[in-house]
Amino acid sequence: MPVFETIDELVAAGLTDGPLIGLDPGTKTIGVAASDPDRSIAMPVETIRRTKFTADAQRLLALAEERTAAGFIIGLPRNMDGSEGPRAQSARAFARNLAEAGELPVALWDERLTTVAAERVLLEADTSRQKRAQAIDKLAAAAILQGALDRLKVLRAC
Repeated sequence: MPVFETIDELVAAGLTDGPLIGLDPGTKTIGVAASDPDRSIAMPVETIRRTKFTADAQRLLALAEERTAAGFIIGLPRNMDGSEGPRAQSARAFARNLAEAGELPVALWDERLTTVAAERVLLEADTSRQKRAQAIDKLAAAAILQGALDRLKVLRAC
């Protein structure tokens, strides 16, 4: 299965009904979020401590199966000027490997500032530093997924 560069490409390729799984892959953890079946809202699910890719992929595919997910949305950390650095290349490699490991489609989503937004929400909620560290990745994944869901709403309206 190819990795789609945009949500628009994923829809054009025939995205099936069902929830989507949003991912924020970092060097040490993977933030995971899931949408409801109607794809209205993204909810944080968990943060996976990274080990080997095979084990990480098995956990992600199991989560997708539990939720009867239709696909994955993976955050692509572009620089503010739109260019891509080492983190973006790592996210692309992660997306390719996940697409090869399973049968679900994978699409990339520009995630500029999602971690910053998630951190701001936690600070406004007066969350302790320790609890912020535990929650930030899955909240960033939810922000990534919500952006994609909002784009899907626009595409459906057209």
